[in-house]
Amino acid sequence: MSLDSKNIARVNVLGIGISALNLPLAAQAVDDALREKRKGYICVTGVHGVMESQQDAELKRIHNRSFLTTPDGMPMVWMGRRQGVAHMGRVYGPDLMLEVFRISEQRGYKQFLYGGNEGVAEAMRVEMARQFPRLQVVGTYEPPFRPLTADEERDLIAQVAAAKPDIIWVGLSTPKQERFMAQYLSKLDVTLMAGVGAAFNFYTKRVTQAPRWMQCSGLEWFFRFVNEPRVRRRYLSIVPRFVLRAAAQQSGLRKYDLELA
Repeated sequence: MSLDSKNIARVNVLGIGISALNLPLAAQAVDDALREKRKGYICVTGVHGVMESQQDAELKRIHNRSFLTTPDGMPMVWMGRRQGVAHMGRVYGPDLMLEVFRISEQRGYKQFLYGGNEGVAEAMRVEMARQFPRLQVVGTYEPPFRPLTADEERDLIAQVAAAKPDIIWVGLSTPKQERFMAQYLSKLDVTLMAGVGAAFNFYTKRVTQAPRWMQCSGLEWFFRFVNEPRVRRRYLSIVPRFVLRAAAQQSGLRKYDLELA
């Protein structure tokens, strides 16, 4: 059976519909969508994205109208399992990217890399060519740290139209990447867009990933708190608030409506 947004269930995490799947199922859903040319965007979402959406109704709609909103953080997985989805597993953006690259080598799907500081997307293209010799990366675009001008937008649209990628990987921060995908999906000649945050920086060794055991135990936030001073204030703000709200939802003290497209 083909996996699409109509037959992938979602669990309710503070009003955000998190797709009830694991990495193999997410990769299959992407493969099916690319093969069948079904347009959509993929949000890879953890505590940060969920909490940003609590004060931003449009961002919440963006998450809930996606093709997939994957459980990027272990708290999303734990809440899904508490809601009866035993097979739910973490779908970490960098891992999903590599799985899709493996599939793309076999299927011939074309990739486009959007985001990163100057030189990062191109360095990512070089590194992926080393790891996946048959992978087709047909373009890169390193945007400025501001909205695109009209001329820049026309340039991006023309570049994508000429390259004809099947999927655009968006390496921006949350919520910038989610807003970008929702705004540009209809403008760009591409089937899927996927927001993968710091994946470009991880794979080009500009930022160190948390050890796998910390990722799997829900402690990645603590690793980043210790190693990335710029995110400390964010985590001090969002982690306690998420824990309190999640406990209230799980206990039934507070209800969150889930409004899907």
